[in-house]
Amino acid sequence: MLKYILKRVGLAIVTIWAVATLTFFLMNLVPGGPFLSEKAVSPAAMAALEAKYGLDKPLGEQYITYITDALHGDFGDSLKQRGRSVMSIILTKFPVSAKVGGVAIIVSLCLGVPLGCYAAINRGKFLDNFISVLATCGIAVPSFVICTVLMYVLGVNLKLLPTYGLSSWQHYVMPVISLSFYPTAYIMRLMRSSMLDVLGQDYMRTAKAKGVSEQKRIFKHALRNAILPVITYMGPMIAYTLTGSFVVEKIFTIPGLGGEFIGSINSRDYTVIMGTTIFLATIIVVMNVVVDIVYKLVDPRIKLK
Repeated sequence: MLKYILKRVGLAIVTIWAVATLTFFLMNLVPGGPFLSEKAVSPAAMAALEAKYGLDKPLGEQYITYITDALHGDFGDSLKQRGRSVMSIILTKFPVSAKVGGVAIIVSLCLGVPLGCYAAINRGKFLDNFISVLATCGIAVPSFVICTVLMYVLGVNLKLLPTYGLSSWQHYVMPVISLSFYPTAYIMRLMRSSMLDVLGQDYMRTAKAKGVSEQKRIFKHALRNAILPVITYMGPMIAYTLTGSFVVEKIFTIPGLGGEFIGSINSRDYTVIMGTTIFLATIIVVMNVVVDIVYKLVDPRIKLK
Protein backbone atom coordinates (compact mmCIF):
# COMPACT_ATOMS: atom_id res chain seq x y z
CA MET A 1 0.00 0.00 0.00
CA LEU A 2 2.91 2.34 0.73
CA LYS A 3 4.16 1.90 -2.84
CA TYR A 4 0.71 2.80 -4.18
CA ILE A 5 0.48 5.89 -1.98
CA LEU A 6 3.91 7.09 -3.11
CA LYS A 7 2.91 6.52 -6.74
CA ARG A 8 -0.34 8.48 -6.34
CA VAL A 9 1.47 11.31 -4.56
CA GLY A 10 4.01 11.45 -7.38
CA LEU A 11 1.25 11.61 -10.01
CA ALA A 12 -0.49 14.31 -7.96
CA ILE A 13 2.68 16.43 -7.95
CA VAL A 14 3.02 16.05 -11.72
CA THR A 15 -0.64 17.01 -12.19
CA ILE A 16 -0.28 20.14 -10.05
CA TRP A 17 2.87 21.11 -11.97
CA ALA A 18 1.00 20.65 -15.27
CA VAL A 19 -1.88 22.84 -14.05
CA ALA A 20 0.54 25.54 -12.86
CA THR A 21 2.45 25.48 -16.18
CA LEU A 22 -0.69 25.57 -18.30
CA THR A 23 -2.20 28.38 -16.21
CA PHE A 24 0.99 30.45 -16.42
CA PHE A 25 1.34 30.26 -20.19
CA LEU A 26 -2.38 30.74 -20.83
CA MET A 27 -2.34 33.93 -18.77
CA ASN A 28 0.58 35.19 -20.85
CA LEU A 29 -1.30 34.40 -24.08
CA VAL A 30 -4.27 36.56 -23.09
CA PRO A 31 -4.32 39.73 -25.25
CA GLY A 32 -3.58 42.99 -23.47
CA GLY A 33 -2.01 43.43 -20.08
CA PRO A 34 -2.92 43.89 -16.43
CA PHE A 35 -2.17 47.62 -16.45
CA LEU A 36 -4.20 48.63 -19.53
CA SER A 37 -7.14 49.66 -17.38
CA GLU A 38 -5.02 52.18 -15.51
CA LYS A 39 -5.82 55.77 -16.47
CA ALA A 40 -3.25 57.68 -18.52
CA VAL A 41 -0.30 55.37 -17.93
CA SER A 42 2.79 56.79 -19.60
CA PRO A 43 5.34 54.50 -21.30
CA ALA A 44 7.82 55.24 -18.51
CA ALA A 45 5.26 54.36 -15.81
CA MET A 46 4.29 51.19 -17.71
CA ALA A 47 7.95 50.15 -17.91
CA ALA A 48 8.37 50.81 -14.17
CA LEU A 49 5.31 48.69 -13.33
CA GLU A 50 6.51 45.83 -15.52
CA ALA A 51 9.96 46.01 -13.91
CA LYS A 52 8.43 46.01 -10.42
CA TYR A 53 6.48 42.80 -11.05
CA GLY A 54 9.17 41.15 -13.19
CA LEU A 55 7.13 41.31 -16.39
CA ASP A 56 10.02 42.84 -18.34
CA LYS A 57 12.05 39.62 -18.14
CA PRO A 58 12.00 36.85 -20.79
CA LEU A 59 9.01 34.51 -20.53
CA GLY A 60 11.16 31.49 -19.69
CA GLU A 61 12.84 33.32 -16.82
CA GLN A 62 9.44 34.51 -15.54
CA TYR A 63 8.19 30.91 -15.60
CA ILE A 64 11.13 29.50 -13.66
CA THR A 65 10.88 32.29 -11.08
CA TYR A 66 7.14 31.81 -10.68
CA ILE A 67 7.32 28.01 -10.27
CA THR A 68 10.21 28.31 -7.82
CA ASP A 69 8.35 30.84 -5.71
CA ALA A 70 5.12 28.82 -5.92
CA LEU A 71 6.93 25.79 -4.46
CA HIS A 72 7.53 27.94 -1.38
CA GLY A 73 3.89 29.05 -1.24
CA ASP A 74 4.59 32.46 -2.77
CA PHE A 75 2.28 33.34 -5.69
CA GLY A 76 3.50 36.90 -5.84
CA ASP A 77 1.71 40.18 -5.10
CA SER A 78 -1.67 41.20 -6.41
CA LEU A 79 -1.42 43.51 -9.42
CA LYS A 80 -4.53 45.45 -8.42
CA GLN A 81 -4.69 45.25 -4.62
CA ARG A 82 -1.49 47.06 -3.86
CA GLY A 83 0.39 45.86 -0.83
CA ARG A 84 -1.41 42.48 -0.62
CA SER A 85 0.11 39.15 -1.59
CA VAL A 86 -1.92 36.52 -3.41
CA MET A 87 -1.41 34.01 -0.60
CA SER A 88 -2.72 36.47 2.00
CA ILE A 89 -5.84 36.99 -0.12
CA ILE A 90 -6.37 33.23 -0.44
CA LEU A 91 -5.83 32.59 3.27
CA THR A 92 -8.29 35.37 4.12
CA LYS A 93 -11.05 34.43 1.69
CA PHE A 94 -10.82 30.66 1.38
CA PRO A 95 -11.92 29.82 4.97
CA VAL A 96 -15.24 31.55 4.24
CA SER A 97 -15.77 29.51 1.09
CA ALA A 98 -14.59 26.32 2.81
CA LYS A 99 -17.03 26.82 5.66
CA VAL A 100 -20.03 27.18 3.35
CA GLY A 101 -18.84 24.37 1.08
CA GLY A 102 -18.03 22.08 4.01
CA VAL A 103 -21.52 22.46 5.47
CA ALA A 104 -22.99 21.79 2.01
CA ILE A 105 -20.92 18.59 1.65
CA ILE A 106 -22.02 17.34 5.09
CA VAL A 107 -25.67 18.10 4.29
CA SER A 108 -25.37 16.30 0.94
CA LEU A 109 -23.95 13.15 2.53
CA CYS A 110 -26.36 13.15 5.48
CA LEU A 111 -29.37 13.44 3.17
CA GLY A 112 -28.24 11.68 0.00
CA VAL A 113 -26.97 8.40 1.50
CA PRO A 114 -29.98 7.52 3.72
CA LEU A 115 -32.55 8.69 1.16
CA GLY A 116 -30.88 6.63 -1.56
CA CYS A 117 -30.82 3.58 0.70
CA TYR A 118 -34.45 4.08 1.68
CA ALA A 119 -35.49 4.38 -1.98
CA ALA A 120 -33.68 1.13 -2.84
CA ILE A 121 -35.16 -0.79 0.09
CA ASN A 122 -38.66 0.43 -0.82
CA ARG A 123 -38.27 -0.01 -4.57
CA GLY A 124 -41.40 0.70 -6.60
CA LYS A 125 -43.30 2.37 -3.76
CA PHE A 126 -44.52 5.96 -3.64
CA LEU A 127 -41.56 7.36 -1.69
CA ASP A 128 -39.12 5.64 -4.04
CA ASN A 129 -40.78 7.30 -7.03
CA PHE A 130 -40.90 10.64 -5.21
CA ILE A 131 -37.19 10.48 -4.32
CA SER A 132 -36.32 9.52 -7.90
CA VAL A 133 -38.23 12.50 -9.30
CA LEU A 134 -36.64 14.82 -6.72
CA ALA A 135 -33.18 13.52 -7.60
CA THR A 136 -33.79 14.05 -11.32
CA CYS A 137 -34.94 17.63 -10.72
CA GLY A 138 -31.93 18.28 -8.50
CA ILE A 139 -29.52 17.14 -11.21
CA ALA A 140 -31.31 19.06 -13.98
CA VAL A 141 -31.76 22.44 -12.26
CA PRO A 142 -28.59 24.61 -12.06
CA SER A 143 -27.55 26.22 -8.79
CA PHE A 144 -28.16 29.82 -9.89
CA VAL A 145 -31.82 28.98 -10.59
CA ILE A 146 -32.17 27.50 -7.11
CA CYS A 147 -30.52 30.64 -5.68
CA THR A 148 -32.99 32.88 -7.49
CA VAL A 149 -36.03 30.86 -6.40
CA LEU A 150 -34.87 30.73 -2.78
CA MET A 151 -34.16 34.47 -2.69
CA TYR A 152 -37.54 35.29 -4.21
CA VAL A 153 -39.58 32.94 -2.01
CA LEU A 154 -37.75 32.89 1.33
CA GLY A 155 -36.06 36.27 1.15
CA VAL A 156 -38.34 38.67 -0.71
CA ASN A 157 -41.86 37.26 -0.36
CA LEU A 158 -41.81 35.50 3.03
CA LYS A 159 -38.91 37.52 4.46
CA LEU A 160 -37.77 34.53 6.50
CA LEU A 161 -34.07 34.63 5.65
CA PRO A 162 -31.51 37.33 4.80
CA THR A 163 -30.46 37.46 1.15
CA TYR A 164 -26.88 38.70 1.41
CA GLY A 165 -23.85 38.52 3.68
CA LEU A 166 -22.69 35.82 6.07
CA SER A 167 -22.92 37.17 9.59
CA SER A 168 -25.29 34.66 11.26
CA TRP A 169 -26.50 31.08 10.87
CA GLN A 170 -29.57 32.28 8.96
CA HIS A 171 -27.27 33.60 6.24
CA TYR A 172 -25.95 30.06 5.64
CA VAL A 173 -29.32 28.44 4.94
CA MET A 174 -29.94 29.53 1.34
CA PRO A 175 -26.30 29.26 0.13
CA VAL A 176 -25.97 25.78 1.66
CA ILE A 177 -29.25 24.62 0.10
CA SER A 178 -28.16 25.98 -3.28
CA LEU A 179 -24.78 24.28 -3.11
CA SER A 180 -25.96 20.97 -1.69
CA PHE A 181 -29.03 20.46 -3.87
CA TYR A 182 -27.20 18.95 -6.86
CA PRO A 183 -24.74 16.76 -4.88
CA THR A 184 -27.58 15.46 -2.71
CA ALA A 185 -29.62 14.50 -5.76
CA TYR A 186 -26.64 12.82 -7.42
CA ILE A 187 -25.72 10.88 -4.28
CA MET A 188 -29.33 9.70 -3.94
CA ARG A 189 -29.24 8.28 -7.47
CA LEU A 190 -25.83 6.69 -6.96
CA MET A 191 -26.81 5.19 -3.63
CA ARG A 192 -30.13 3.85 -4.89
CA SER A 193 -28.69 2.09 -7.94
CA SER A 194 -25.69 0.76 -6.00
CA MET A 195 -27.84 -0.47 -3.13
CA LEU A 196 -30.23 -2.23 -5.53
CA ASP A 197 -27.28 -4.03 -7.09
CA VAL A 198 -25.91 -5.10 -3.70
CA LEU A 199 -29.30 -6.26 -2.40
CA GLY A 200 -29.52 -8.67 -5.32
CA GLN A 201 -26.19 -10.35 -4.59
CA ASP A 202 -25.98 -13.96 -3.43
CA TYR A 203 -24.33 -13.14 -0.10
CA MET A 204 -27.29 -10.92 0.82
CA ARG A 205 -29.72 -13.75 0.15
CA THR A 206 -27.48 -16.10 2.13
CA ALA A 207 -27.46 -13.71 5.09
CA LYS A 208 -31.24 -13.49 4.95
CA ALA A 209 -31.54 -17.30 4.82
CA LYS A 210 -29.31 -17.57 7.90
CA GLY A 211 -31.73 -15.36 9.83
CA VAL A 212 -29.59 -12.22 10.00
CA SER A 213 -31.76 -9.25 10.95
CA GLU A 214 -32.65 -6.73 8.27
CA GLN A 215 -30.87 -3.86 10.02
CA LYS A 216 -27.66 -5.88 10.30
CA ARG A 217 -27.89 -6.95 6.65
CA ILE A 218 -28.36 -3.36 5.52
CA PHE A 219 -25.76 -1.62 7.68
CA LYS A 220 -23.08 -4.31 7.99
CA HIS A 221 -23.19 -6.00 4.59
CA ALA A 222 -25.05 -3.85 2.05
CA LEU A 223 -24.13 -0.30 2.99
CA ARG A 224 -20.38 -0.88 3.15
CA ASN A 225 -20.31 -2.18 -0.42
CA ALA A 226 -22.96 0.13 -1.84
CA ILE A 227 -21.27 3.30 -0.60
CA LEU A 228 -18.14 2.82 -2.76
CA PRO A 229 -19.56 4.80 -5.72
CA VAL A 230 -20.34 7.66 -3.34
CA ILE A 231 -16.73 7.67 -2.16
CA THR A 232 -15.69 7.83 -5.82
CA TYR A 233 -17.91 10.87 -6.26
CA MET A 234 -16.42 12.64 -3.23
CA GLY A 235 -13.53 14.11 -5.25
CA PRO A 236 -15.70 15.65 -8.01
CA MET A 237 -18.25 16.73 -5.40
CA ILE A 238 -15.64 18.76 -3.56
CA ALA A 239 -14.61 20.28 -6.89
CA TYR A 240 -18.24 21.16 -7.58
CA THR A 241 -18.81 22.80 -4.22
CA LEU A 242 -15.63 24.87 -4.60
CA THR A 243 -16.19 26.00 -8.19
CA GLY A 244 -19.96 26.10 -7.97
CA SER A 245 -19.68 28.30 -4.91
CA PHE A 246 -18.29 31.08 -7.12
CA VAL A 247 -21.74 31.75 -8.61
CA VAL A 248 -23.50 31.22 -5.28
CA GLU A 249 -21.11 33.57 -3.47
CA LYS A 250 -21.65 36.24 -6.10
CA ILE A 251 -25.45 35.99 -5.87
CA PHE A 252 -25.58 36.04 -2.06
CA THR A 253 -22.70 38.55 -1.72
CA ILE A 254 -20.58 36.17 0.35
CA PRO A 255 -17.04 37.49 1.01
CA GLY A 256 -15.34 34.26 -0.06
CA LEU A 257 -12.71 33.21 -2.56
CA GLY A 258 -15.27 32.84 -5.34
CA GLY A 259 -16.14 36.53 -5.41
CA GLU A 260 -12.46 37.40 -5.22
CA PHE A 261 -11.69 35.12 -8.16
CA ILE A 262 -14.44 36.60 -10.33
CA GLY A 263 -13.29 40.11 -9.39
CA SER A 264 -9.72 39.26 -10.36
CA ILE A 265 -10.90 38.11 -13.79
CA ASN A 266 -12.82 41.33 -14.37
CA SER A 267 -9.87 43.46 -13.27
CA ARG A 268 -7.20 41.37 -15.08
CA ASP A 269 -5.39 40.62 -11.83
CA TYR A 270 -3.35 37.81 -13.37
CA THR A 271 -1.39 36.82 -10.27
CA VAL A 272 -4.59 36.29 -8.25
CA ILE A 273 -6.12 34.29 -11.12
CA MET A 274 -3.09 32.02 -11.38
CA GLY A 275 -2.64 31.62 -7.63
CA THR A 276 -6.30 30.81 -7.04
CA THR A 277 -6.40 28.32 -9.92
CA ILE A 278 -3.32 26.47 -8.67
CA PHE A 279 -4.58 26.53 -5.10
CA LEU A 280 -7.97 25.05 -5.98
CA ALA A 281 -6.42 22.51 -8.35
CA THR A 282 -4.11 21.38 -5.56
CA ILE A 283 -7.05 20.84 -3.21
CA ILE A 284 -8.94 18.82 -5.84
CA VAL A 285 -5.92 16.64 -6.67
CA VAL A 286 -5.17 16.01 -2.99
CA MET A 287 -8.77 15.05 -2.29
CA ASN A 288 -8.74 12.58 -5.19
CA VAL A 289 -5.61 10.95 -3.73
CA VAL A 290 -7.29 10.75 -0.32
CA VAL A 291 -10.39 9.16 -1.90
CA ASP A 292 -8.27 6.51 -3.61
CA ILE A 293 -6.64 5.61 -0.30
CA VAL A 294 -9.98 5.53 1.53
CA TYR A 295 -11.10 2.82 -0.92
CA LYS A 296 -8.74 0.38 0.76
CA LEU A 297 -9.93 1.31 4.24
CA VAL A 298 -13.60 0.87 3.33
CA ASP A 299 -13.19 -2.37 1.40
CA PRO A 300 -10.02 -4.39 2.14
CA ARG A 301 -10.74 -6.61 -0.90
CA ILE A 302 -9.70 -3.80 -3.24
CA LYS A 303 -6.17 -4.30 -4.50
CA LEU A 304 -4.11 -1.13 -4.82
CA LYS A 305 -1.54 -1.38 -7.59
